[in-house]
Amino acid sequence: MLFRASFLTLIAAGIGFSVRGFILKDWGNQFGFTQAELGGISGGGLIGFGVAIIFFSFFADLFGYGKLMLVAFLLHASSAIVTFAATPVYATYGKEGAFVCLNLGMWLFALGNGTCEAVINPLTATLFPRNKTHWLNILHAGWPLGLILGAVVGVVFKQIDAPIRWEIKLGIFLIPVLLYGVMMFNRPFPKSEAESAGIDLPHMMGTVGLLGFAVAAVFLGLAVPTLLGAVGLSVSPMVGYGAGGAIWLAYTVYCRFAPGSLLIAFIYILHALVGYVELGTDSWITNITERVLKDETTALGAFIWVNALMCALRFFAGPIVHKINPIGLLLISAILGTVGLFLLGQPFTNTIALWVGAATIYALGKTFYWPTLLGVVSERFPKGGALAIGISGGIGMLSAGLFGGPGIGYKQDFAAVQKIKEVSNDTYLRYAARDDKGELKPSGFPIVSAISPELAPPVAGLDNSKLKVFDDYAGYIAKSEAAKAAGKELPKFATTLEEDLATLAKQKADNKPVGEKLEKNLTDLKAWWDKEGKPNFESDKGPLGEARDTGARKALAWTAAVPAALAVGFLLLFLYFSATGGYTQVHLDSRGQAHEDPI
Repeated sequence: MLFRASFLTLIAAGIGFSVRGFILKDWGNQFGFTQAELGGISGGGLIGFGVAIIFFSFFADLFGYGKLMLVAFLLHASSAIVTFAATPVYATYGKEGAFVCLNLGMWLFALGNGTCEAVINPLTATLFPRNKTHWLNILHAGWPLGLILGAVVGVVFKQIDAPIRWEIKLGIFLIPVLLYGVMMFNRPFPKSEAESAGIDLPHMMGTVGLLGFAVAAVFLGLAVPTLLGAVGLSVSPMVGYGAGGAIWLAYTVYCRFAPGSLLIAFIYILHALVGYVELGTDSWITNITERVLKDETTALGAFIWVNALMCALRFFAGPIVHKINPIGLLLISAILGTVGLFLLGQPFTNTIALWVGAATIYALGKTFYWPTLLGVVSERFPKGGALAIGISGGIGMLSAGLFGGPGIGYKQDFAAVQKIKEVSNDTYLRYAARDDKGELKPSGFPIVSAISPELAPPVAGLDNSKLKVFDDYAGYIAKSEAAKAAGKELPKFATTLEEDLATLAKQKADNKPVGEKLEKNLTDLKAWWDKEGKPNFESDKGPLGEARDTGARKALAWTAAVPAALAVGFLLLFLYFSATGGYTQVHLDSRGQAHEDPI
């Protein structure tokens, strides 16, 4: 029952992320948000998720799994309450009040997911101590299943003619939340293997040691400026570095200066790469698929297929592990992931069949990364308890939020700018991102560009607000031609920009507050479109399309270097275990003594 409830927590997380993606438009229409504001609401997920996993992992064995699952349930439920409050709050406090509710709701949802993750991974390892990797893979089949269900919910609601409130759409995720709450309520939870063996928190921390936690401290320090920025505090990256150092020093003192193991530190680094390539790529893959194949429905279909494949395959990890052991499975997965991403990035992968074929190879590669690596940590370091496995997952999630999504975005910008400058520098100058003074506004790969600008030179990418107007207008032309041919009424607005300006005008007419900076940004964008964008629409169409396609493809091809690095890392692990007698599971007896069992 506890395992089934744990499975439902990941379904809830997947549904929540999927549904929030397709109700952004509803929020924009109801509350008058622009695309940039909606992006700000949806951007806080992965970093909060990762910090919560690490934070609550310290308390999983200390307070017990049951108490933390109550916290997770309350966070999930409160995220829904706060989000649903946006409508009445908007009536009293306007758009700013609604923004606070929706943004806070997103962070509460992310923290709830992180708290669940801090519990369900060590709980599963405790429930199935002799087959941890197999059952962790089955557990994490819940995530792609939740993403699929969320996507299906979106498709079903699109087919219904009557308007459906976004609260009903989002409320779907509460079904698995209520179910896991009922299934776990007042139920006895087992103690972890480490706690049952009498190992206290300082000794669990010592298993990770100052070497292993140094990896986590780096990522926590990098996350500090982002976390403070979410509450309106802008700080220097040096503050984050100082905070990371202080956290590491406190950990080192509390674990009594135990060095830990170089092996677990190395595995944590590998999990950071897994987070980058798996979740970072996932955050972009649907957008890139739609960009390359020029079809939203096909992109959604490919998304569902890849996640359905992942969900199904994770149920069969056990037999594979018994054939080739977890490290062998990870090595093969990394090789397949490298090939799949490389093929997705090639110009010849330009049909639906070829794209889906390459995406299938990529899916076969990424399916087993996350849960199998968690299984390795749990099997090899049982004295680390929930803490060792939680730190591993938290590092992966932080890597995805800090480097994966932003890094792959940078690679798209860099490749697109290189291409458009070759084709039409005039088009580039029209669509390049600029600051308030009109100067080019370069951005780089997180951290790397600041340390080595020669390796990852900052570039002024294509301005997404301008591209949004361009895409809207291109869509308007196509819809207008179809409407004329069918004798139907033409669309009311040619672009979302015009709709946003109309919304602001209505708010001003109703004597509701309107942000001066927002109004200026939209007005300036409209002036640019009327003066530069629309008159050059036809001449810019080709260069922009070619550059954006190139950026999307090359970003995936370059990202293939990450699973290639993982393959090298897993090969080193494979050679290490081969040289030391083979991969074995480590178990603890009632006195806390470790003994090894071969797979």
